[in-house]
Amino acid sequence: MTPFKDRKAAGRALAEAIAAKSLPDPVVLALPRGGVPVAAEVARVLNAPLDLVMVRKIGVPWQPELAAAAVIDGKDAQIVVNEEVCAEANISRSYIDEMVKEELKEIERRAKLYLKDRPRVRIGGRSAIVVDDGIATGTTIRAVIRALRLKQPKSILLAVPVAPKEAVAALRAETDDIICLETPEPFWGIGLHYADFHQVSDDEVIAILEAQKVQETQKAKRAKARKAKRKKMKKATKAKEAKTAPAPADQSAL
Repeated sequence: MTPFKDRKAAGRALAEAIAAKSLPDPVVLALPRGGVPVAAEVARVLNAPLDLVMVRKIGVPWQPELAAAAVIDGKDAQIVVNEEVCAEANISRSYIDEMVKEELKEIERRAKLYLKDRPRVRIGGRSAIVVDDGIATGTTIRAVIRALRLKQPKSILLAVPVAPKEAVAALRAETDDIICLETPEPFWGIGLHYADFHQVSDDEVIAILEAQKVQETQKAKRAKARKAKRKKMKKATKAKEAKTAPAPADQSAL
């Protein structure tokens, strides 16, 4: 396969595939940090709101990109453990529990940094589109999907540019639909399928969210202006109809 130029290019390709499904009332949910540039393109094309899913991977100590577990923040932290990876890497539950504490601190730091006073997007009853820049084992995504179910979306679509075939197959039971553009075999890592796979910084995430906020504000203003215009036109039409309507007959002359 030809590598994606960068995350934005991957996002545009994903957006085209997602748009063909015509999902009702969509909301795009990005996994920071790498998933944010991808998801921003999807949200832009779909004209949908963008929000973040605050999740952290707990990697194997000598191979951090390989997820042994994942934790997602919420009312109650959701933890998903990859038992197979833990068994092969001889990782104990006590190690996982200790790392969960550390990662929850990082989730809190990122939430304050990225979201600030930004209102969270309503998910209940909507078509939730979960976007990341790729999947390796699926453990992190599985934690996200299970936590999202508690928010009662109408449906959950998982959308990623690249993932191993077996991970996609395993996640089908967890989601309502999956779009994965590439499932190369053998699969040696997400970064190999991008020409530019730089580490996304906090500043880049913040800049994307700020730009999205401006777009959403402008969209709301346009919608408000259109509503006011329709109301004005309706009022003018009623006034014109009242003016041109024939006068009622004089009953006293009958």
